[in-house]
Amino acid sequence: MPTKARKCSDSNRLADPAAWLRLEQEIGRSLPADCKAIVDAYAPVQLNGHLSLSSHPACAWRNLGEEIRSDAEGWNEWRAWEEDDLEPDADPRVICNRPQIAFGTPDGLIPLAGTDQGAAVFLAPEVHGYSDGIVVQGSEGDWTGHPMDFAEWLYRCLVGEEMAGRGSAEVYGPGRGM
Repeated sequence: MPTKARKCSDSNRLADPAAWLRLEQEIGRSLPADCKAIVDAYAPVQLNGHLSLSSHPACAWRNLGEEIRSDAEGWNEWRAWEEDDLEPDADPRVICNRPQIAFGTPDGLIPLAGTDQGAAVFLAPEVHGYSDGIVVQGSEGDWTGHPMDFAEWLYRCLVGEEMAGRGSAEVYGPGRGM
């Protein structure tokens, strides 16, 4: 029996375990509890005008599953970065300990968020040996791995650390809106 997606509003920001279960079955992997809790509490939202958590799995008009599928499809088609001569510490294959990178798959990068500066934020199965870490492709095409939970990454981003690519601390640092 199909379930009805909810219209998301401030008065309707409740966890929906069934929606998360459907999404996780669809992408073939569990999402970290901290990420789900933050999305449940706030998404869809643009934090301080810069970082977008733009959808929720139970939201009819901004469905996270649809957004992940669409973004992953685009990333899987655009693979120009693979031709770049990347340093090992800036190569997502090295960062994630994978021979190749796929998007939207159980063993690949799951699109989670983006910034108004063009950075893309992904959940990775592994970042420098850390399970469920964060990988960012910055606005200049630079790749960075963050071996930490989503909540820690988000906190560091919001307090002005360089977490969304080169130069992001200058854009998002204290007193600059993020």
